[in-house]
Amino acid sequence: MTERACLVTSRTDPTHTILVATTNPGKIRELRAMLGGDVQWKSLADFPEVREVKEDGATFAENARKKATGYAQATGLWTLADDSGLVVDALGGEPGVNSARFSGERSKGADRKLLDRRNMDKVLSLLKGVPADKRTARFVCCLCLASPQEVLLETQGTLEGLIIDKPAGTGGFGYDPIFYVPQIGKTVAQLGEEEKNAISHRGNALRKLRPLLDELLSAQQDQRS
Repeated sequence: MTERACLVTSRTDPTHTILVATTNPGKIRELRAMLGGDVQWKSLADFPEVREVKEDGATFAENARKKATGYAQATGLWTLADDSGLVVDALGGEPGVNSARFSGERSKGADRKLLDRRNMDKVLSLLKGVPADKRTARFVCCLCLASPQEVLLETQGTLEGLIIDKPAGTGGFGYDPIFYVPQIGKTVAQLGEEEKNAISHRGNALRKLRPLLDELLSAQQDQRS
């Protein structure tokens, strides 16, 4: 995917308040830790009245774009959305865009750790008997920043690895405990926060986004001054 920036001149756009389109605390921590800066970050928890945007796109990029534009229009705020997940080659690309609900649709208020475990168990069950060298996989993260009027920025990051046959590590979330990174010799769940951010798919996408976001905010500030 090509990273792109579009400067918005509308005086009604917020300058340094950005909504992160998720209620997932793990994602929120990673995004804030990586981007930081002179920005007031809000999450969907700050807008309980806003109706959920359905993630029914065919690709990660499509879902990220749909969430960013939908929540930006609903709140009037610049919105940063991501769609990310696990792509397993031996499963024909599954779970893919269905990563969060691979073992079934999640209900509101459901135990996230229990859902993560069920999703991992399904992947491991489907890979039973598949040799280690055929268990190649990657995490993919697509980020989209949108104003209520248009898409502003888009970036993508990936992390290559292998799916091991049982979970290892207690950190992270999602499929982290079964995703092994050969060059490090650990699963993502065995990494500390800084170590994870240095190599993760989301970290890679955020590193591409950060200079573009800084440029965008600086240009907008210049327009207002």
